[in-house]
Amino acid sequence: MQNQTRIIIENVTPQLDCGANPIKRIVNQNVNVTADVFSDGHDVIECCVKFKHENDKKWQEVRMNPSVNDEWDASFKVEKQGFYDYFVEGWVDYALNWQHGIERKIQDNQHVNSELLEGAEYVKTVLKFANDQEKEYLEKLAAYFTNESDYDKAIEEATSSYLHQIFKKYPIRLLENKSLELKVYVDRKKALFSTWYEFFPRSASAEVGKHGTFKDCEKLLPRVASMGFDTLYFPPIHPIGEVNRKGKNNATNAQPGDVGSPWGIGSQYGGHKSTHPELGSIDDFKSLVKKAKDLGIEVAMDYALQAAPDHPYVKDFPQWFKWRPDGTVQYAENPPKKYQDILPIYFESSDWKNLWKELLDVALFWIEECDIKIYRVDNPHTKPFYFWGWLITEIKKKHPDVLFLAEAFTRPKIMNELAKKGFTQSYTYFTWRNSKKELTEYVEELTQSEQKEFYRPNFWPNTPDINPYALQSGNESIHLQKYFLAATLSSSVGIYGPVFEYMVCAPMALGKEEYLDSEKYEYYKWDWDKQNKITTLITRVNTIRKEQISLQQTNNIVFCDTNNEQVMSYYKFDDDKHNKTLMVVSLDAFSTSQAMVKLPDELLRNLPVHITDLITGNSYIWDKEWNFVALSPELPFHLFKIH
Repeated sequence: MQNQTRIIIENVTPQLDCGANPIKRIVNQNVNVTADVFSDGHDVIECCVKFKHENDKKWQEVRMNPSVNDEWDASFKVEKQGFYDYFVEGWVDYALNWQHGIERKIQDNQHVNSELLEGAEYVKTVLKFANDQEKEYLEKLAAYFTNESDYDKAIEEATSSYLHQIFKKYPIRLLENKSLELKVYVDRKKALFSTWYEFFPRSASAEVGKHGTFKDCEKLLPRVASMGFDTLYFPPIHPIGEVNRKGKNNATNAQPGDVGSPWGIGSQYGGHKSTHPELGSIDDFKSLVKKAKDLGIEVAMDYALQAAPDHPYVKDFPQWFKWRPDGTVQYAENPPKKYQDILPIYFESSDWKNLWKELLDVALFWIEECDIKIYRVDNPHTKPFYFWGWLITEIKKKHPDVLFLAEAFTRPKIMNELAKKGFTQSYTYFTWRNSKKELTEYVEELTQSEQKEFYRPNFWPNTPDINPYALQSGNESIHLQKYFLAATLSSSVGIYGPVFEYMVCAPMALGKEEYLDSEKYEYYKWDWDKQNKITTLITRVNTIRKEQISLQQTNNIVFCDTNNEQVMSYYKFDDDKHNKTLMVVSLDAFSTSQAMVKLPDELLRNLPVHITDLITGNSYIWDKEWNFVALSPELPFHLFKIH
């Protein structure tokens, strides 16, 4: 038989898949909860959100406030990493209901002696919870309510706000009901706010024709730090297969001296727990990680679950690969791309439990041996979702600081599922969004749909795999636009450099989004000391991102109207609305754009608005609803701080 209750609780948000998956937050963020809570009749009801960290024994609670149409809302702050549970609880509050009823009768000049006696019972019930000051007041009230000679004092106090506060503080919860318990997973701040820089360590040498080393990479750390990047991501640093090794420009047959693709992992020199001998030893890598940390940079490793034909796994664990009748293994393909140097791991192997354990051991090895706390995961969408859910959960149990970036340029539902299974961040479609309409619709999808609760975007204008058409012209203004948009629309941003800032953009062929002479198949000698407008403005934007907390989150964004389709504007703010920024960007790379920009409604209530362009240092006063801007290709954006 069902428990007796009169309270209905419906439409509790946020929640994912009826509570099957947790929502996500970072430490000290709010969880804003809404629910429809109501009962039969007209009695006063109350409700709250109860929450606790997985390691806490006691539930905390925050009372909900009524909105419209029986909707209630409240917020609670998550202060520790790990899982929190939360649920909504509602009840008929008979004490408040009594006070509401007696107030109406007193206003109607009715005699309420009987009602006062009833109120005395509620007062006596609350007495046992009250503090000393409240007890003194309540005892006096109980005497008033039961003594007819104190009738005037009794009806005055019966409707007092102080009594109302006490009843609210110590609710008498009868016939209560509760929703399902839901979960939120809380990460460290870097899960939401990060600034990534990628380069190939083998291209770090200062000498022409010489393979770079981890020691060479150490010399480049000050450059990465000075540009404002806090995460340095390396493509795989493991031994590269020699069998079926790729040549320059993805040639099927390598020539003598060709270094191959770092994603063709494994050779006679070792596999996923080894470093490429020409890069250096594991101790050299440890030194690099430590020196990066001293400069405020975390090194992110590539976690690529695949093997070259000569990877030790192929000989030692042949059951982890799918063998064809002719004794070969089908190499990896992503039509029309072919990866003859890579064998996919067979996750449907009958020995899958040992396979999973080994792949977990690989991840734990670098975490525990080299203090790696961030993984960029290669093509996670080609491996089972439930494997990722298990692996990430197991790692988080021991190392909650570890973060995972999904390199999954694939179908939306698959990208979403990876996020639900525990990936901290994900690559996105930003790389191919160029028009005002495309950018606005995509960001609104990320920040105003259910995705905002679990999917954290990381905006990359380019990657070693993607030389987007928008950048292939080598136009400086487009490069500036793309970085500014990525860095201010999303709280996490990354670039593959120095290709991006040096505008290296020649495509392999017309109609191909691949680089000619790609670093994936050879190493370069870069002029790492070179400075240009792009490096200067990237540095400035990254510095501003660290100073302005409104740019350290993605979801609090409002797009502003402009009267020019080549000019877009958007307003961002932190949760407490103490820090506010307004961005205006021209998408015209060839001529000056003029536009009128409409201030968001929130700012219109406080005209005039004082603003400072944090890029140039110029200050302005906007005292109208619509305000004029002009942007040239030489500096195609404003980044205003709202004072």
